[in-house]
Amino acid sequence: MTLSLRENLHLVSDPTNLDSSVEEVFHMMLGAACRPTELAMPEEPETITAVVGFGGLLSGACVFRSGASAALAIAGKLTGMEFSEIDDTVKDAIGEVCNMLAGAWKGRTPDLSANCGLSIPAVITGSNYHIHVQAPEFRLHHVYEFESTVFEVTIICDGLQ
Repeated sequence: MTLSLRENLHLVSDPTNLDSSVEEVFHMMLGAACRPTELAMPEEPETITAVVGFGGLLSGACVFRSGASAALAIAGKLTGMEFSEIDDTVKDAIGEVCNMLAGAWKGRTPDLSANCGLSIPAVITGSNYHIHVQAPEFRLHHVYEFESTVFEVTIICDGLQ
């Protein structure tokens, strides 16, 4: 019998799974509260994006995106250090946060958890760049507020078996 996630698409694409995964990771790993918000991510001269790919029954990616202020605050909370710029430690911290978010999200659906692998995080910094994905099966995009900063998490599913 071939395993398929199609009959569980409503579970896999449930937006509450993304919110609870983000809140869980921030509570457990950063010891901080984080909540969904209607605020838009402010324009900042530099942004940071981390991408963790999914492979297996679901293909796609978990994408974390923020400005420098949120990245510095999150990296500081995760490492216990203070940062004034996006350096390699901040990039590693944001990549690890994205990895934890991807793992927490896929863990919400048992068949997905057991049959979907994660890539190592890729981290992009700079400005004026876009990530393009062709016609995903579904896309979850939420904005969160953390210590007076804002960041975005997006789950993109471009293939589902």
